[in-house]
Amino acid sequence: MQPDDHVCLCFRVSLRKINAYLNREDPPVASLISECLGAGTGCGWCVPYLKHLHRQHEQGKGEPNIEGTKDDYASGRARFRETGTRDGSPGGGAGAEEHPGEPG
Repeated sequence: MQPDDHVCLCFRVSLRKINAYLNREDPPVASLISECLGAGTGCGWCVPYLKHLHRQHEQGKGEPNIEGTKDDYASGRARFRETGTRDGSPGGGAGAEEHPGEPG
Protein backbone atom coordinates (compact mmCIF):
# COMPACT_ATOMS: atom_id res chain seq x y z
CA MET A 1 0.00 0.00 0.00
CA GLN A 2 1.01 3.59 -0.45
CA PRO A 3 1.47 5.87 2.60
CA ASP A 4 -1.72 7.85 1.99
CA ASP A 5 -3.90 4.77 1.38
CA HIS A 6 -6.42 4.14 4.14
CA VAL A 7 -5.84 1.12 6.36
CA CYS A 8 -8.94 1.82 8.46
CA LEU A 9 -11.60 2.47 5.86
CA CYS A 10 -14.33 3.20 8.43
CA PHE A 11 -12.47 6.17 9.90
CA ARG A 12 -10.19 6.95 6.94
CA VAL A 13 -6.94 6.40 8.85
CA SER A 14 -4.01 6.23 6.46
CA LEU A 15 -0.95 4.02 6.59
CA ARG A 16 1.12 7.22 7.02
CA LYS A 17 -0.88 8.22 10.13
CA ILE A 18 -0.59 4.75 11.63
CA ASN A 19 3.16 4.62 11.02
CA ALA A 20 3.58 8.10 12.54
CA TYR A 21 1.59 6.93 15.58
CA LEU A 22 3.72 3.78 15.89
CA ASN A 23 6.94 5.81 15.70
CA ARG A 24 5.75 8.53 18.10
CA GLU A 25 3.97 6.42 20.73
CA ASP A 26 5.66 3.00 20.35
CA PRO A 27 2.60 1.19 21.73
CA PRO A 28 3.39 -2.03 23.62
CA VAL A 29 0.31 -3.80 22.17
CA ALA A 30 -1.44 -3.50 18.81
CA SER A 31 -4.83 -2.71 20.35
CA LEU A 32 -3.51 0.72 21.40
CA ILE A 33 -3.41 1.71 17.72
CA SER A 34 -7.13 2.40 18.23
CA GLU A 35 -5.98 5.64 19.90
CA CYS A 36 -4.91 6.77 16.42
CA LEU A 37 -8.19 8.32 15.24
CA GLY A 38 -10.20 5.22 16.22
CA ALA A 39 -8.43 2.85 13.82
CA GLY A 40 -9.78 -0.67 14.19
CA THR A 41 -12.91 0.23 16.13
CA GLY A 42 -15.41 0.15 13.25
CA CYS A 43 -16.19 -2.93 11.17
CA GLY A 44 -13.10 -4.88 12.30
CA TRP A 45 -11.64 -5.53 8.83
CA CYS A 46 -8.39 -3.70 9.55
CA VAL A 47 -7.66 -5.27 12.96
CA PRO A 48 -5.43 -8.10 11.63
CA TYR A 49 -3.66 -5.57 9.42
CA LEU A 50 -3.06 -3.28 12.41
CA LYS A 51 -1.61 -6.26 14.28
CA HIS A 52 0.60 -6.98 11.27
CA LEU A 53 1.84 -3.36 11.16
CA HIS A 54 2.49 -3.42 14.91
CA ARG A 55 4.49 -6.65 14.57
CA GLN A 56 6.57 -5.13 11.75
CA HIS A 57 7.17 -2.03 13.87
CA GLU A 58 8.33 -4.13 16.83
CA GLN A 59 10.73 -6.06 14.58
CA GLY A 60 12.27 -2.78 13.41
CA LYS A 61 12.63 -3.86 9.79
CA GLY A 62 11.95 -0.55 8.07
CA GLU A 63 8.66 1.25 7.61
CA PRO A 64 5.71 -1.11 8.28
CA ASN A 65 3.63 -1.80 5.18
CA ILE A 66 0.82 -3.97 3.83
CA GLU A 67 1.25 -5.95 0.63
CA GLY A 68 -1.16 -5.33 -2.24
CA THR A 69 -3.02 -2.38 -3.68
CA LYS A 70 -5.62 -0.18 -2.05
CA ASP A 71 -8.18 -1.50 -4.55
CA ASP A 72 -7.51 -5.13 -3.58
CA TYR A 73 -7.69 -4.12 0.08
CA ALA A 74 -10.99 -2.26 -0.37
CA SER A 75 -12.60 -5.10 -2.35
CA GLY A 76 -11.51 -7.57 0.35
CA ARG A 77 -13.19 -5.39 2.94
CA ALA A 78 -16.37 -5.21 0.84
CA ARG A 79 -16.49 -9.02 0.73
CA PHE A 80 -15.82 -9.12 4.48
CA ARG A 81 -18.73 -6.77 5.16
CA GLU A 82 -21.03 -8.83 2.94
CA THR A 83 -20.10 -12.26 4.29
CA GLY A 84 -18.56 -11.59 7.69
CA THR A 85 -15.66 -13.88 6.79
CA ARG A 86 -12.18 -13.44 5.39
CA ASP A 87 -11.63 -15.30 2.14
CA GLY A 88 -8.73 -15.33 -0.32
CA SER A 89 -8.32 -11.56 -0.24
CA PRO A 90 -5.13 -10.03 1.18
CA GLY A 91 -5.15 -11.04 4.82
CA GLY A 92 -7.85 -13.64 4.22
CA GLY A 93 -7.94 -17.36 4.69
CA ALA A 94 -6.26 -19.56 7.25
CA GLY A 95 -3.87 -17.72 9.49
CA ALA A 96 -5.17 -14.29 8.52
CA GLU A 97 -5.36 -13.21 12.13
CA GLU A 98 -1.69 -14.04 12.60
CA HIS A 99 -0.09 -12.93 9.34
CA PRO A 100 -2.31 -10.72 7.15
CA GLY A 101 -0.87 -9.58 3.88
CA GLU A 102 1.71 -12.34 3.97
CA PRO A 103 1.71 -15.44 1.78
CA GLY A 104 -0.11 -18.35 3.45
